Amino acid sequence: MKISIVAVGKLKEKYLKQGIQEYVKRLGAYANIDIIEVADEKAPETMSDAEMLEVKGKEGERILKAVSPDAYVITLEIEGKMLTSEQLAAKMDELATYGKSKITFIIGGSLGISKEVQNRSDLALSFSKMTFPHQLMRLVLLEQVYRGFRINRGEPYHK
Repeated sequence: MKISIVAVGKLKEKYLKQGIQEYVKRLGAYANIDIIEVADEKAPETMSDAEMLEVKGKEGERILKAVSPDAYVITLEIEGKMLTSEQLAAKMDELATYGKSKITFIIGGSLGISKEVQNRSDLALSFSKMTFPHQLMRLVLLEQVYRGFRINRGEPYHK
């Protein structure tokens, strides 16, 4: 299975980089992991709705260029569907069973994702109603994908 994570912005925090590297290493036994960073759009602190849409639109164009046409796309969105770890594992297993060997997870920028990216999404997934830093979500997502593979293989993993 090939799993891509398309994320807006560069990861700068050393502790997050180390955690992500650890999970990418662990996941190597189960899947080919590719993390694609697309540039975030510079934006002032205060913006009009039109300016926010423009920023999300530009970031969305970059995101969509990085998505393979045959990928099953899962966007991370606050208003998405909430799944348990077991349900996410079952979804990944179902996709693999039915020939969807390319899964792309999308983590938007600080303003979220554009309508165009939402329209490309096959599943909008929410980890919580809370807002998390998009850099931190990379680590959380990788941990859950790793947990999903362990669940699907019946391998032990802490609860």
